[in-house]
Amino acid sequence: MSSFSRRRLVTTGLAAVGGVSGLAVARSLAHRYGLIPPDSGGLCGPGETMTYAAQRLLTRHSMAREFTRAQISQQPFANSVAPLGPVFQRIEQQGFRDWRLSVDGMVTHPASFSLEEIRGFPSRSQITHLACEEGWSYIAEWTGVPLSHILGLAGALPQARFVVYQSFERDWWDSLDLADALHPQTFVVHTMNSGHLPVAFGGPLRMRVPRQLGYKSVKYITGITLTDDVKRFGKGLGSAAPEAGYAWYAGI
Repeated sequence: MSSFSRRRLVTTGLAAVGGVSGLAVARSLAHRYGLIPPDSGGLCGPGETMTYAAQRLLTRHSMAREFTRAQISQQPFANSVAPLGPVFQRIEQQGFRDWRLSVDGMVTHPASFSLEEIRGFPSRSQITHLACEEGWSYIAEWTGVPLSHILGLAGALPQARFVVYQSFERDWWDSLDLADALHPQTFVVHTMNSGHLPVAFGGPLRMRVPRQLGYKSVKYITGITLTDDVKRFGKGLGSAAPEAGYAWYAGI
């Protein structure tokens, strides 16, 4: 992105715009540079577009704040999920040996990895803050495989623009643009606070996207698909979250 992008888009009103005409200009410029989020339609579309485009231009390479071990929350809050059913219970009772993470779509080498294989990949750790849109939050140490490593193993094709990830939790899924998918702090997490990721916190695998609100860090990950268009997934809004009234892009 040229120096035009950071200065002109902001000065023309993308980051701080007022009035219908300003919104139209902002949307036009965002569209020209491929910065339209999947949920840009509807009443809140212009605001979603401004938020996404401005943050992408200004914070594309920024890092989420990391904390010390002394700051880890002593009693992290595990928000409840719907019952995962007998199939999940059986897999859990067997130590998740049958858990698989598939990677497909716009890749040269579609793959399916076991939990053991994923735990054996090069891992990194981060102590970051998980912030929920409902008001609760906590700090934990997350250890996992950078999503970029998994995408590299599968041979992501250059025309891919989004990474869609599916949860074992019924009808729950989300997606990231490549800026977040390839970001060094975006992990497929298998360990929390030095122990295997507890089921209550999304175990055995969850996505961790510390630059966005907690609902982007989807639990119980089973599948990753690379695509150039998310319109064929769900209702075409980029994730299940906007189908439930939240924004696709939830940058913090």
